[in-house]
Amino acid sequence: MITSKMSHETKVVVRGSGDGFAQEISARTHHVFADEPIGNGGTDTGPTPYEFLLAALGSCASMTVALYARRKTWPLEQVTIRLRHDRVHARDCAECETREGWLDQIQWSLELSGELTDTQRARLLEIAQMCPVHRTLRSEIRILPPSNQQRDGSANA
Repeated sequence: MITSKMSHETKVVVRGSGDGFAQEISARTHHVFADEPIGNGGTDTGPTPYEFLLAALGSCASMTVALYARRKTWPLEQVTIRLRHDRVHARDCAECETREGWLDQIQWSLELSGELTDTQRARLLEIAQMCPVHRTLRSEIRILPPSNQQRDGSANA
């Protein structure tokens, strides 16, 4: 298992106007935008929230695989991860416990470049599924209700 010396607390600020979907996202010193495609009523100024979710999973898995390979001094040259999110009927999922409604399904593929053995490739595929974001998405997630703050930052009771 790969452990991190960094804090597990992550802070992000998201701001958007009331008249559209475009959002400004700030994380530390980084600024990116999220939006919806024009066909969905957005202005397509950035990835959708689900595309950011896939990017989080893919980048975490890629970083985890690369870190593991570096620690083992394995000849990994590049990692390419392709991801897709769909909503499927629960009744169409034979291996799922939920039988009614819709389920979120993420399909992904992992391409490893380098002179790796079959054993190394198999281990890296296992390691990809151990990345922190993958573990978070597969675990019970507790999302607390938002606190209501006024424009000056004070809490509204």
